[in-house]
Formats: sequence, structure tokens, C-alpha cells
Amino acid sequence: MKYTRDESIAFFKEHNREDMYFRHALAVEAVMKHLARGYGENEELWARAGLLHDIDWEATQSVEAGHPVKGGEMLREQGYEEEIIRAELAHGWEFSGVEPKSLMERALYAVDELTGFVTAVALVRPSRSLSDLEVKSVKKKWKDKAFARGVNREVIERGVKLMEKPLEWLIEQTIEGLKPVEREIGLG
Repeated sequence: MKYTRDESIAFFKEHNREDMYFRHALAVEAVMKHLARGYGENEELWARAGLLHDIDWEATQSVEAGHPVKGGEMLREQGYEEEIIRAELAHGWEFSGVEPKSLMERALYAVDELTGFVTAVALVRPSRSLSDLEVKSVKKKWKDKAFARGVNREVIERGVKLMEKPLEWLIEQTIEGLKPVEREIGLG
């Protein structure tokens, strides 16, 4: 890796000052690392792609303003690896035109929105924790279209198809991937 995790965090925080954006980056980073481990892939590369996938979010906050294309440009200017740049672009492929091809790109596309949904489910539980969160509880909230309205379920469903796994599997992996950073992302 060209940049350490600490350097990447500093780069992210330079462009995203809001704590909620950093918590989301940490969540996606953790799930990507977990998935990489399960697939026998490069955990640090996958984690870095997850951490930096929204590098441009505070500046753009919408696809109309250039997300994720601006992020790809920022990563390229900084000298990040092409795999990370492609993953960042592919996580918004409907707008960037970079279709997720590699397993890492497909995983990032699949878990980006799902981390937010799982976190939202945990936040409304009495424990506000992932330790007792079950897949069936997430699925129950999934059916409630009024819950977490801002989460694009269609993107998650397309991601599940790209991963060629059932939604339940991806939810379980997301819960497990988030557990190590539970406190850092405001849960527990």
C-alpha cells in the first residue's frame, strides 16, 4: 500500500469534517476488511477502498454535483492505487460509468448502503448494539419502507445480485464486519 491507514484517514478528514461521514467510512472499511478476509483477498486494499469510497462526499453530496467522479479524481491526484480508484468509481457506477467488475468493486457497491441500513436498525433497538442484532430483525425492518427511507434498497438489491449471494448472507456479513468498530461508529 502506498499510504498507511493513518495517512488515508488524515486525507479523508481533510476533505470530510463531519463526524457522521467519518463514521460511515469506518463502517464500510470494517465490512470490506471482513469480506476480504472471508474471500482470502487483500484485507488492507479492500479496507482502504472502503475507507476512501466517499472521499468527495462533503464537497459534492450528490451525483449531480459530481459524486463519485470527483472522488476518483481526488484519489488519482493523490496517487492512490488504480484498484482503489476503480472501486470508488464503481460504487456509484450508475453515474460514473465504471461498472463493478472485480470482487472488491462488487463488494463495495453492495455494502455501501447496507452498512447504513444495518446501523439504523441497531440504533432503534433497546441495546443500540450489534451484539444482539439478528438477520431476521434487519429483514423485518427491510420490509418497512418507511424505515430508513434514505437508504436505497434497490442499490443493495443490485449489489446482492452482483455478489451472487442471498441478501441474508450479506446482512450477516455486514453485522459481523461492523462488530469490531461498533463503538467507533456510535453503537453499543
